[in-house]
Amino acid sequence: MSHITDLTLAEIRDGLKAKAFTATEAAKAYLDAMEKARGLNAYVLETPEQALAMAARADDKLARGEGGPLEGVPLGVKDLFATEGVRTTACSRILDNFVPPYESTVTSQLWRDGAVMLGKTNNDEFAMGSSNETSAFGAAVSPWLPPGWSAEEGKRKLDDARSAGKTPDGFLVPGGSSGGSAAAVAARLCPGAAGTDTGGSIRQPAAITGITGIKPTYGRCSRWGIIAYASSLDQAGAFGHTVRDCAVMLNSMAGHDPKDTTSMDIAVPDYEAAIGGSVKGKVIGIPKEYRVEGMSAEIDALWQKGIDWLRDAGAEIREISLPHTKYALPAYYIVAPAECSSNLARYDGVRYGERVAGREITELYENTRAAGFGAEVKRRILIGTYVLSAGYYDAYYVRAQKIRTLIKRDFEQAYAAGVDAILTPATPSPAFGIGEKGGADPVEMYLYDVFTVTVNLAGLPGLSVPAGLSSGGLPLGLQLIGRPFDEETLFTLGHAVEQAAGSLGRPERWWA
Repeated sequence: MSHITDLTLAEIRDGLKAKAFTATEAAKAYLDAMEKARGLNAYVLETPEQALAMAARADDKLARGEGGPLEGVPLGVKDLFATEGVRTTACSRILDNFVPPYESTVTSQLWRDGAVMLGKTNNDEFAMGSSNETSAFGAAVSPWLPPGWSAEEGKRKLDDARSAGKTPDGFLVPGGSSGGSAAAVAARLCPGAAGTDTGGSIRQPAAITGITGIKPTYGRCSRWGIIAYASSLDQAGAFGHTVRDCAVMLNSMAGHDPKDTTSMDIAVPDYEAAIGGSVKGKVIGIPKEYRVEGMSAEIDALWQKGIDWLRDAGAEIREISLPHTKYALPAYYIVAPAECSSNLARYDGVRYGERVAGREITELYENTRAAGFGAEVKRRILIGTYVLSAGYYDAYYVRAQKIRTLIKRDFEQAYAAGVDAILTPATPSPAFGIGEKGGADPVEMYLYDVFTVTVNLAGLPGLSVPAGLSSGGLPLGLQLIGRPFDEETLFTLGHAVEQAAGSLGRPERWWA
């Protein structure tokens, strides 16, 4: 039943309801595909026994004409979501073999609605990264080959690297931090996956792997049971092949949770019903500040195509100004590390996770954290501790929070002036190679999130939609930014862009 893996999430859901195939057949098809694609390192833990047991229960419900909205649909889950009885590590050595005795709210709602867990997907350690290269399990590999590579060459090089236990340098990154989720969906190792987005960690990997990703409004999905990076920025979201797939998943993921004080008690609409709605009369803002210096001509051309598509669909295009955009990256890289420094203080080798012994308690802390955290996590903890320290708190952290308020106000003024959504590029370039950025100069990697961090700082919803291919044949995406809690408009507009762009095609299974 390998053809099942070529279907979208919505098509699998409908096929299960129509009894075209069973949930067990679907789970087996994906588990077989995952086994053949281990070289991509998209999953850090496969859960075949659990998947088949969940699929069997789904088949029983479907046979009785029962079941939830996602009954029998197989999904991947980012290794940042706590999954009861299933190892959850945030892809960090310090949480090696941690098995939570509880389930995150978001995943519990997916299982409540009948979804089947295939396994835990790779991510940057504690979600700190833009390429999935900081994972303690090693880099995930994009299923898209670098320009000029043949399928045979790709398979040979990947097999050689894995056999030698080396990083597969030269291959493309799937983005980050939710790179494993994006790679798994793009490689057809699951039809949809749960991810998190702190500064672009869903939208950026979705864009460069040719799939769709939704980062909902802050507070739309519960953060309870998600391992925290930066609590005021983190938000759960979804990956799918299409805009409809993301809408279907968000229907199950969203909702108020009394266990999360930042979760908003607002009714969840039927997001799927927004698909196919009219774009006529919608006002689309085009921020002039997003035409950044050094942006490639093909990204600018794609952006113009998106503008033309929405105009042709009946939308009004309006140039707007978001004047504080230029301060977003520096503000983000003060606020996020500060919160990271606070959140990661709990990992000390005493209560859970890895422990490296010392002669006294302070040495135990130092040894454990030195061995347990990777280089990027240590860097952000140090930055965060510095900006929160006496003498620097006002100069850095307080000032960054003031800039954050100004960025949020820019968006509020645009929406108050009648703008319904904002269209921007999702990334400044196509996917780059593993080992290409962030080595000697981590700032080069940070700059890759230039179009996405503003959305998290302002707490807004953002949708990345595949919109074209680069001159080298690699996926490029466009980003739609919406009003708070107006994901419906994003799905309507995103579907219009998706229809106008047409299919970008999918990577061939060169790794199998």
